[in-house]
Amino acid sequence: MPQSLAQIYLHIVFSTKNRQPFFHETAFSNELYAYLAGICVKQDCFAKLVGGHIDHIHLLCSLSRQKTIADLIRELKTGSSIWIKTQRPEWGNFYWQDGYGVFSVSPSQLERVKEYISNQSEHHRTITFQDEFRLLLKRHGINFDEKYVWG
Repeated sequence: MPQSLAQIYLHIVFSTKNRQPFFHETAFSNELYAYLAGICVKQDCFAKLVGGHIDHIHLLCSLSRQKTIADLIRELKTGSSIWIKTQRPEWGNFYWQDGYGVFSVSPSQLERVKEYISNQSEHHRTITFQDEFRLLLKRHGINFDEKYVWG
């Protein structure tokens, strides 16, 4: 085959260090989501939707066949952390948690995941980020040890 083709979609989830609730302001959160989407574009990984809640991010995007997941996550976290600190100098102690979750998404499930991400504020009226993340891990068949997930 003379051409290489791929269509891979990812649902990426990562939180602030110690799940500190930095993102209370809707306007700032929306700017952050747009910035994260821009990082995706620069990585040739196109965001379908970026959202989240006060202490974490959900990002649905395609994965370029030229990128690794680790490279994309590093660019997202590093770039956005620097941007956040320039936008809010008083947040000089802002950091993302080291780990993350990445889940494959079938093209037939894109709209369902977009709806899930869009409803984060409503969703988190009844469930914590930790419980949400546990459910995502279980739903995707990922074995995990609690002592290593929240460190």
